[in-house]
Amino acid sequence: MIAPTGFREYDARWRFPEQINLAGVEALGLSLGHQVRARGGRDIVVGHDYREYAGAVKTALVLGLLRAGLTVHDIGVALSPMAYFARTHLGVEAVAMVTASHNPNGWTGVKMGLVPPLTHGPDEMGELRDLVLGGRAEAAAGGRVVRQEGVAAAYLDDLAAGGPLAHPLRVVCACGNGTAGLFAPALLERLGAEVVPLHTEPDYSFPRYNPNPEALEMLHDMGRAVRESGADLGVGFDGDGDRCGVVDGAGREIFADRLGVMLARDMAAARPGARFVVDVKSTGLFSSDPDLRRLGARTEYWKTGHSHMKARVAETGALAGFEKSGHFFLPPHGYDCGLRAAVAVLRMLDRAGRSLGELEAELPRAFNMPTLSPACPDDAKYDVLARIVADLRGVDRLGGSPVARIVTVNGARVELADGAWALVRASSNTPNLVVVCESLTDAAHLRAVFADLDAIIRRQPEVGPYDQDF
Repeated sequence: MIAPTGFREYDARWRFPEQINLAGVEALGLSLGHQVRARGGRDIVVGHDYREYAGAVKTALVLGLLRAGLTVHDIGVALSPMAYFARTHLGVEAVAMVTASHNPNGWTGVKMGLVPPLTHGPDEMGELRDLVLGGRAEAAAGGRVVRQEGVAAAYLDDLAAGGPLAHPLRVVCACGNGTAGLFAPALLERLGAEVVPLHTEPDYSFPRYNPNPEALEMLHDMGRAVRESGADLGVGFDGDGDRCGVVDGAGREIFADRLGVMLARDMAAARPGARFVVDVKSTGLFSSDPDLRRLGARTEYWKTGHSHMKARVAETGALAGFEKSGHFFLPPHGYDCGLRAAVAVLRMLDRAGRSLGELEAELPRAFNMPTLSPACPDDAKYDVLARIVADLRGVDRLGGSPVARIVTVNGARVELADGAWALVRASSNTPNLVVVCESLTDAAHLRAVFADLDAIIRRQPEVGPYDQDF
């Protein structure tokens, strides 16, 4: 049993065992192995997160990979970026990481890739889905398992390269009882930080909240811990360690796109003319910030989604990529790693000699709204979006501001002459649209921009209510 809906644009996720059983996971492994062999590969790295059933799911996946004739390099319990690291460390191109990331207990999934540092995008995922559902994958002889020891130690060595901080910091390390708790505190201690642990004991039931550093529930808990402990900042990680969230010394959340602007400033100071890739939900400061402009930095807005971002960073040779959800694609490897992002933040503060709150206050002010998700049926949302984009092409103003250009790589991001912008796109995973706006003027202008965009969206009868008020 394997539900077709689990094959998404760049991730594969199912409820287990309601939507996929172990036989279905084995079929997935056979088909993924077929994909690897069809491209001349014979080896694959496999790891799993800390969930009650992740070991069983991985075993079923490995059985399928063995039936396909692959040599499976099993790294055991791991973070997704640790599995990505193992590809280079072991000289193995393909990867299959069993994880449902920050999804609640009861979910499982696999993050897959064929060539470093990339993971499956829509083309590879569609091919895999057709192989599985069509039963077209071919078995082959020669499969075997190699248990790889020492990958976690090598991964942490790589992250800690450069030695301890010159100015040690007190840091709240929040893991939401996810897998990152096995690795993140030790890494921060190696950097010389005084670690204040927050829910670092892995517990697959997620007794407090799902480990999602984009969610206000986790960010607010991190802020409380920072204030109570007198820490300099807090860093938090999602369930499989590929995303990072941050709060400053006052316990205020610093959203990932604004943190990305700070990191881009720091990186561009050493590499004038640097190129960055950011997703279309991210702040317009990446293109309008005076400091980045002075340093000759160039920024491209690209499709939301970690696989899309990894591919674009690699394709363009960009120095780094930033996604509003907290995926950071940093040198030297270019894949998303929450722990590497945390290290980059600490080293930025070490170089600057100023607090995170002080660096954030130096950014131009921006007025943001929460990401809104109006309901729209899965079988209609892309047609609805196409009609909305067509209507937006006929608009010369939003919120009274002239339209400068429309970026259509992922829905429509309408950029205004005064630096404001408005985005509408279709969700990759759920039956809804995604709506985000930003103004550099004031809150009233932000609401005016949103109101004009919403009026255009509301022309489509299939669009339902928003998931929250604004």
